[in-house]
Amino acid sequence: MVELYHFWSWPEAQRVRLALGYKGVDFDAHALAYDDDETFFELGVARTVPVLRLSDGSLRTDSLGILHDIDALFPDGPPLVENRIDQTAWQALLDWRASVAHVLDRLYAPGRPGFADIGRDAAALAAYKAEVQKRFGMSLEELANDRYDGFTQFSRLSHLDQLARHLARQRFYMGEPSIADLLLAADLFPLQVLDGVSLPIDMMYYLQRVGETCRIDLEEGVLGA
Repeated sequence: MVELYHFWSWPEAQRVRLALGYKGVDFDAHALAYDDDETFFELGVARTVPVLRLSDGSLRTDSLGILHDIDALFPDGPPLVENRIDQTAWQALLDWRASVAHVLDRLYAPGRPGFADIGRDAAALAAYKAEVQKRFGMSLEELANDRYDGFTQFSRLSHLDQLARHLARQRFYMGEPSIADLLLAADLFPLQVLDGVSLPIDMMYYLQRVGETCRIDLEEGVLGA
């Protein structure tokens, strides 16, 4: 049996969740609490998500590597790479993602308590707040107050409106579902959790379209959803 260990609040893990859903893989999903160190110790891996346990018992933890290899790992499902996206287009998307990573990381931080793995448990939330303070040198509240400026910066750097229009015309990044859509949907969806931040309406329809195509509810794990 294929197993996926993930945090609801971590886009890297949700990329793989979407991929498994699209491929029609029968898998057990283990949604972990953010402060769950014991499971990682038992798995024998560093505390990172996703952790994908394949049917042969081997573990994969690199979400981009899993996406790249998804057709080889699960050849029976519909393709997501072969004849769907070439290496040049995939690398261009990865370069785009890398160019906005620093802004997205600061936007993700105040939104993560809106997911069950962090916001549902007081101890997990306290641990997360301490981690955020150490990493960014700012409190969670200070980062939340900065979200509007951060989103404006992200929209400009990412050409978000232009991307949304492209996705509305094409329906999917390459015209057909591919690993590009899994990365975009998983990485942009958490921005909807930020209070007062609104994605372009075409982008919101796109996220819904990708979730439905993959038979995965992107709002699962969002508190109050």
